[in-house]
Amino acid sequence: MDIEVYKFGGSSIQSADRVKKVAEIVKGIESRNTVLIVSAMGKTTNLLEEVVNAHFDQPGRVQAALERVIDYHLRIAEELLPGDDQVVGRLNDLFVELEWGLDDQRPEQYDYVYDQVVAMGELLSSTIVTAFLKAQGVPLIWLDARDLIHTDRNFRNARIDWEKTGESISRLVRPELERQNLVLTQGFIGSTPDNENTTLGREGSDFSAAIFAYCLKAQKVTVWKDVPGVMTADPSRFEAVQKLEVLSFREAIEMTYYGAKVLHPKTIKPLQNRQIPLIVRSFLEPEAPGTSIEDQVDVVYPPIIIIEEDQLLIQLSTPDYAFMEAQHLVDAFNIVAKHGFKMNVIRNTAITLTLVTQDRPRHLPGLLEELEKHYTVRITKDVLLITIRHTHSATEDQLIQGKLILLEERFSNTVQFVTQSLPDYALR
Repeated sequence: MDIEVYKFGGSSIQSADRVKKVAEIVKGIESRNTVLIVSAMGKTTNLLEEVVNAHFDQPGRVQAALERVIDYHLRIAEELLPGDDQVVGRLNDLFVELEWGLDDQRPEQYDYVYDQVVAMGELLSSTIVTAFLKAQGVPLIWLDARDLIHTDRNFRNARIDWEKTGESISRLVRPELERQNLVLTQGFIGSTPDNENTTLGREGSDFSAAIFAYCLKAQKVTVWKDVPGVMTADPSRFEAVQKLEVLSFREAIEMTYYGAKVLHPKTIKPLQNRQIPLIVRSFLEPEAPGTSIEDQVDVVYPPIIIIEEDQLLIQLSTPDYAFMEAQHLVDAFNIVAKHGFKMNVIRNTAITLTLVTQDRPRHLPGLLEELEKHYTVRITKDVLLITIRHTHSATEDQLIQGKLILLEERFSNTVQFVTQSLPDYALR
């Protein structure tokens, strides 16, 4: 049985019209041996984050934040399925579960509550999309990803229990595909052994698609986005960007490691392990070929620009100006990892270790408190990390001209600049 996995991102289902466009793509699937994975609708994840933040910081604003989520989904449901009391009833049950997530406290507090609440976005979207597809005559089975994706308790960035996940997917998904049903489930979410919601990290729906493809030994994964494919830079930031027709697994892994938002960083490895190609296509132009990501490709890449905002530059030194020896580095790395920060740039000198990492405002005080027990700490906020893969001097000059460079790292065909200001022009 040749199995495919389709993943639809939030922008592809952010409105009733776009859900209808997705339905046309689904109805055009020739083989019924397909797993459909959907993200939360539009900016629902951001809206649910506002609910969580209000819960901890401004409880009086929680209800208004909740109402925005509720109204948005009920409005789309009404546009797609007018007068369908069944789908409204299912949504109301999920709204109740969402509110329960705010009441269920744990010692982990923020990250735990975040996952209990934010995971509901995918459950809401998949409920609406499933009901609409069924109304269009599509043979479809809805499955709860929390019964399929099993994880540890590392909330907001959960790690997969591959053995248990593979068993559940084989037991629950494969039989439905053999019955010629499409299977629709959620990306981004899973559950702990205690049935607590977990999430796989922002943009984790791509990773979910790779998990299903790996466990089912799929022939291909297609990720549907609002861009024509993988681009050489963010088209919302730069004018002169190119679509990459083909990309190697290796290059895709490098791009996502450096922060390219087109795919979740963990997406590629499971596919590479089974040699499963991934296609990035536009749901706005479903006939266009998109970008194919494969094992071995013979291609010369143009400069690829990746910009990461909201970065921190952290400088550590020993209080007595002793050498920054191996044990100091190990201890510092362990502290940073313990608090959930990913090191995007690392540089060490005789007495200083410099790190660049994504800002996590709720976790930063705890990180700094522990670091300051062992090191002298200097921190610079709101810095920008610019990475250029397959770099070219003209591209570098255009990006950094007149900018204050705090740090530069250069190796092989990749250069990284840490700067305090955003380029105020577009590449042409």
